[in-house]
Amino acid sequence: MTGRWSCRSWWGGVRRVTGIFFPLREELGFEACELTPTVIRKVSVLAAETRSFARAVIALEEADIQVSAKTVERVVHDVGAELAARRDAAPNSAAALAEHPQNVPDLAVVECDGGRIRCREPGRGPGVSLDGAGWREDKNACLIRARRQTFDHDPQPEPPACFCDAHHVAQLAATEALSLAAPAPRDPSVEQTEAAPPPEPLDWRPQRLVRTVLSSLAEAREFGRQMQREAKRRRFYEANAKAFRGDGLPGNWSIWKTRFSDFTPILDFIHALSYVFSAAKAVHSTSPEDAWSQYLAWMRGCWQGEVDQVLGELRAWQAQLGEPPDDAPDHDPRKMLAKTVGYLDHNRNRMRYPEYRRQGLPITTAGMESLVKEINYRAKGTEMFWNNPDGAEAILQLRAAALCDDDRLRRHLRQRPGSPFTRRPKAPKLPPRKIKS
Repeated sequence: MTGRWSCRSWWGGVRRVTGIFFPLREELGFEACELTPTVIRKVSVLAAETRSFARAVIALEEADIQVSAKTVERVVHDVGAELAARRDAAPNSAAALAEHPQNVPDLAVVECDGGRIRCREPGRGPGVSLDGAGWREDKNACLIRARRQTFDHDPQPEPPACFCDAHHVAQLAATEALSLAAPAPRDPSVEQTEAAPPPEPLDWRPQRLVRTVLSSLAEAREFGRQMQREAKRRRFYEANAKAFRGDGLPGNWSIWKTRFSDFTPILDFIHALSYVFSAAKAVHSTSPEDAWSQYLAWMRGCWQGEVDQVLGELRAWQAQLGEPPDDAPDHDPRKMLAKTVGYLDHNRNRMRYPEYRRQGLPITTAGMESLVKEINYRAKGTEMFWNNPDGAEAILQLRAAALCDDDRLRRHLRQRPGSPFTRRPKAPKLPPRKIKS
């Protein structure tokens, strides 16, 4: 049986088309506006990779696919909801077991961090009213399967050169550079003796093999459950070595304690570096040279695992400068010093960096920081607002799936009903009907 239909009543903004249909079109994956599985795949991938739905429309036009931005948005909502349902499926479900890796990881690394995106109340149109605007925190995580080397000694006892460069460190610490910290220029009248360059340190860093990504507006407790389910699917709890990296946010370490307590906790070294850099500037505010020398000493102490010694020196400065008053501004040296002491003291058991390097474990969250920027590229920008929560959650699911190394987004689209790569299930046989005599 066939019939005629119009797509305008269901998918607004698409050119009115009248044609022949057959009753099995939905079971075969054809949407009500005649979007084939191939078109849906292209729409979904471009919506995840371009900066806006309008940009995705322009790219689709180059492929002779005529759809509206509203159609792209609706496809994103549908596919995003499917990805969320797949994410929340039990690790022992049939779909999850089908993705189970054959081998356990040599090294499993879990990281999480937060971001910020702007949301609006649904039904406000393309703009946003003042009472409907608001920032929401998105949670992001990456789970990395890696290969590592182990050592019987610290493979890099001295910090890398980048942490000894004043301008680079200032960028890492998000503050102004120490103007006099750079070495003075050479005097050509004085004979210089070239010192032999230090030997290149052994590259002990683990090698990333596969990264999977999660992103959601869920609160921290629920997001921890999402991370745990993904880790079980990836067989992370069976790994030979396990590490959980994070900054000093209590929410991250709450997830570690409740979901990943048998993973080695590692504080991101760059965050520790930033705190001691600020403290060195605070205690030597009038002498940039002394501040830089102090930073190098404290940074090297943290790198070499001598956190207790660094804390002892910081507390001596505290005793000399005194405690900050309750109304002290953030730039008050006493307050900056107190924050650094509290931060290092709270995280001292997660700063055993020589031990981590011997075990071949990573000690910075540079990959996580880069991932947050990749998420923000699609979900955060000037005049970019998402309907709260469905629109925001949908784009986060597509963007996270697109950033996975296991080709998660395309794999999901190939397995949707109607995909030519998916074997369609046979209809169950019904028992014969009994005819009453």
